[in-house]
Amino acid sequence: MDGQPEIVGQVLGYAIQGWDLAKGWLLSPAAWSQFGVLVVAWLLAVMITRRLRPAVARLLTPPAGQDTMIASTRRFVLMFLPLLMPLLAYGLTGMGEGVTRQIFGSGDVIAFGKRLFLVLAARLFVREILTDPFLRMLGRYVLMPVMLLYLFDLLGLANARLAAISVDLGNISFSALALLRGAVSAALLFWLGRWSNSQSEDFIKRQQELRPATRELAMKASQIVIFGAAFLLLMSIMGIDLTAIAVLGGALGVGIGLGLQQIAANFVSGVILLLEGQTTVGDYVVLNDGSEGTIVKMTARAAILETVDGRWIVVPNEDFITSRVVNYSDAGKRHRYEAAFSVSYDTDITLIPAMVEPAVAAVDAVLAEGKFAPECELKAFGESGVDFSVEYWVDGIEDVTGKYQSDVLFAIWSVLRARGVEMPYPQRVVHHRGLALDPNLSLAPVA
Repeated sequence: MDGQPEIVGQVLGYAIQGWDLAKGWLLSPAAWSQFGVLVVAWLLAVMITRRLRPAVARLLTPPAGQDTMIASTRRFVLMFLPLLMPLLAYGLTGMGEGVTRQIFGSGDVIAFGKRLFLVLAARLFVREILTDPFLRMLGRYVLMPVMLLYLFDLLGLANARLAAISVDLGNISFSALALLRGAVSAALLFWLGRWSNSQSEDFIKRQQELRPATRELAMKASQIVIFGAAFLLLMSIMGIDLTAIAVLGGALGVGIGLGLQQIAANFVSGVILLLEGQTTVGDYVVLNDGSEGTIVKMTARAAILETVDGRWIVVPNEDFITSRVVNYSDAGKRHRYEAAFSVSYDTDITLIPAMVEPAVAAVDAVLAEGKFAPECELKAFGESGVDFSVEYWVDGIEDVTGKYQSDVLFAIWSVLRARGVEMPYPQRVVHHRGLALDPNLSLAPVA
């Protein structure tokens, strides 16, 4: 043994201890009785599971198509049904351990069996229950090694060795155990935060009685609360003093005041927009610079505007607060528009409204009842003809493509052509003044 590395000596020492322990178990009547208890507990767990599992599955399975919170909880609990058998074996072994220790005063074998059942449960948990790739990776490379150390009662020794290794980061010193625990905790907390955030967003989106702006604000608030709580919990697990976070927050506030004013203004403007609800997702707006389109998304910094030609415009939230914005959707779904046309001066213009108004009212998109009926009005006497316009109402928004006005103008053209009404085009009268010639003037060529 002399001259060998220290780690080799430690491994050999653990191997000798394990062999001595195995011989003691093989030669001890108490150990054989504990083996018997383990086998009986395993067989009972198998028999109980075969009878109990179908009943539990029927009890927890919700009706098809049900999507309530209780149904989601029942489906979640149902995922853990494969763990029923090893957990039952663990519980039955625990009851047998108490009896064995009272009779023989020893329970090392049965304690090992209990740990083995937990390792089997962990293996089933990783293989059959975890479906998320990230969680499955953590289960394979973190949970299973820890459970194997726990099985051979080496978890305490591994913790002590990792705690003895110090990692210095500037003026802060961490043990390797604290860093490993922090890394695993961070991965789990932020995965859980992402999952919780998606679940809360789906729940809030289903609340159709809330305004879209209120739903957006609730989703942003829940996101901030979830990830803020995950961050603070991680700091507590890592053992980092939160006063350092307060100092960092003060420095960040100074940075926002000096260099991030525009971002902070857009963020606050976004919160104001969500609270007021004057501009929200689905609204058709016209900005001060002439851009117009439908708001398809609102973030903490900007709103996404989709134009009629399919392009997206990123508009900072501050523009909706500090500049003039026309919101067609906020005024209601009915809007009035105008279509202009002209007729010849030879036309009996008193007959034009009676011709045009019924023709425009017959257009599918145009409202024709009561105060929303089309109105034809005389506008002016132009240079080439008499100018009229038709005011009409529609259930919708007339975007830059003129989707309603085109149908209205076609209807006006058709009715005027059918009645023989001439629609003028620009005309000009040109007077030509020629050169006045003297009758006594000879135009003969000069030699």
